[in-house]
Amino acid sequence: AHNGNLSNGLMFPVDKQYTGRRLDREYVESRARWEPMYEITQIKGDGEAHHFLSPEDAFADYETWDAGNLDLSQAKTNDMLQYEYAREALKNGLALEKKFGTNPYKFGLIGSTDSHTALSAVEEENFFGKATNAEPSPRRMQHPFTKTENGSFQGYELVASGYTGVWAEDNTREAIWDAMARKEVYGTTGPRIMVRFFGGWNFTADDLNSRSPAFRGYEKGVPMGSDLTARKGGQAPTFMVYALRDAIGANLDRIQIVKGWLDSKGKTHERVYDVAWSVGRSPDANGQLPPVGNTVNVQAANWTNTIGASELATVWTDPEFDPEQSAFYYARVLEIPTPRWIVYDAFRFGIEIPKGAQTTHQERAYTSPIWYAP
Repeated sequence: AHNGNLSNGLMFPVDKQYTGRRLDREYVESRARWEPMYEITQIKGDGEAHHFLSPEDAFADYETWDAGNLDLSQAKTNDMLQYEYAREALKNGLALEKKFGTNPYKFGLIGSTDSHTALSAVEEENFFGKATNAEPSPRRMQHPFTKTENGSFQGYELVASGYTGVWAEDNTREAIWDAMARKEVYGTTGPRIMVRFFGGWNFTADDLNSRSPAFRGYEKGVPMGSDLTARKGGQAPTFMVYALRDAIGANLDRIQIVKGWLDSKGKTHERVYDVAWSVGRSPDANGQLPPVGNTVNVQAANWTNTIGASELATVWTDPEFDPEQSAFYYARVLEIPTPRWIVYDAFRFGIEIPKGAQTTHQERAYTSPIWYAP
């Protein structure tokens, strides 16, 4: 499934299906079985989070497409958003699991292109578009991607996303299939960022300093896409996360861990933690980490790696863990600001960037969650 962000509230129901039939045990079990992964980012917008749903998340408003599925004649309303975005679905899945015994939205996170040209060229500086009418040309920024009586998506709004990372034991169809089935996958918006994410109960800094974090991760815990088995006592879980920048890409700004949980009254919550970041800054009195900076030169279609870090890693313990509450955790890795594809087009073709078009962004990677149940 993809483009939940354009589904007008139909992608992740919590009460009734689009047909009007109420959710039941058969529905949640079927959904859990047949949809082990979800395409969190692609060319028609990013589907992780929405700033209306996550107002305290400074990075939630990323490549947001607020409209119905290629039908701008049908107005998007804010009440639809809670059924369209992955983070909200992950939270609602916890509540549905308590009701039905199965979580229908217990999915891994991947990225993809939705390309209709058989081309996987989605890097910003080598973006070949979704279809033949969006291949590189002086006109594609201004060429409407889709048009209705009430408006259109302009070409410059297309998103150069994305890729899926798969942690497979071998580079074979069988091993890759198995990795996807167990949800040991992650998505990126285009860069080939490498990220590992493990959950356990006794990870330490020494596990990272060994320079073999994956070995320690499997030995002492579980990888992304897995369940963290509950244990007696109130000890909080530890999470080991490691990220390495794209070899020919941008440096890293920070690693965040996104937590969602279900309280004793059946209400869902979320919080985003900055857990690792590049040197030269520290959180303020309110716990807010300052921006990493910006080296982008829009006129020259360039940027430099004079800020950020080539790799980031940490072991983090949940400071607000409640052993009686079900929860999920996933990592989000942010790059330093870089140009969007339209900046490269403008430079190469000698054309103006349309007024109001976003020229820079912070690309990212999303790991599959790790779930905890009491």
